[in-house]
Amino acid sequence: MSKIAFIFPGQGAQKAGMGKDFYENSKTAAEVIDRASELLGLDMKALCFEENDLLDQTEYTQAALVTVCMAMEKVLRERGLAPDVTAGLSLGEYCAIASAGGISTENAITTVRKRGILMQNAVPGGQGAMAAVLGLDAGKIEEVLADRSGVMIANYNCPGQIVITGWKEDVEQAADALKEAGAKRVLPLNVSGPFHSSLLEQAGEELGKELEQVDFSDLQIPYVTNVTAEYVTDITKTKELLARQVASSVRWQQSMELLIADGVDTFVEIGPGRTLAGFLRKINREVKVYNVGTWEDVDKVVNELC
Repeated sequence: MSKIAFIFPGQGAQKAGMGKDFYENSKTAAEVIDRASELLGLDMKALCFEENDLLDQTEYTQAALVTVCMAMEKVLRERGLAPDVTAGLSLGEYCAIASAGGISTENAITTVRKRGILMQNAVPGGQGAMAAVLGLDAGKIEEVLADRSGVMIANYNCPGQIVITGWKEDVEQAADALKEAGAKRVLPLNVSGPFHSSLLEQAGEELGKELEQVDFSDLQIPYVTNVTAEYVTDITKTKELLARQVASSVRWQQSMELLIADGVDTFVEIGPGRTLAGFLRKINREVKVYNVGTWEDVDKVVNELC
């Protein structure tokens, strides 16, 4: 019998039009999106469905993406598809916790709205940077960065793709050193801040205070945390982990390797794009990966897995 994981993408997966077909075809999905508009005082339909300048701004991106992913997740559950475990990349971890029963969809949406604002304001614009390092193993990157205090690893995505983060000048200097060390390419990322770096520790502390006011529930199934790439079964650990996550490296490759080692053979990526599916192909080609990002995907995935 297949062991299924629901996995959720992070910031960068967002795109204009996401969730529109779900809104038009599902009362359940429409209720999630309309409720988000009420809770946040934002027009989520305009933000998610139409071309606009706000969707790529962190303070709006985070709430928009979580709203759409949870609308899609609820449709899958309504159709009878449920996971054995969940995981989400960075921002996607909030969806993973909600899908695992640890936080309500409403609280996830309102919390990530606050998280987005804190992260957006953490470092003045233009002073931080992130870059993807291609074709160099993690150990070598760690070695190159060991003596560089202003730059660190943000994401362990998959073999051959690591993201670095920190002060702009430090990231640029590290990029040159990494190319000299054998990296095929180092690509600057179009982001609004040095996410998952020590520069966001203050934002993480502020988020921790916000999380103290949020109600969490006992988990119905485990999820895997980005911070340690370990299972979380005790919800009392979640607030501290989410506060730490903002300034910690995202251990995505390690998280997926843990799930695969424990017998998860089927992954359902829920949300726009196929970023996580691409990572999984480089981590392990034996597992099955499905994407649910459009309404057409629902029937296909449900018919095969239910």
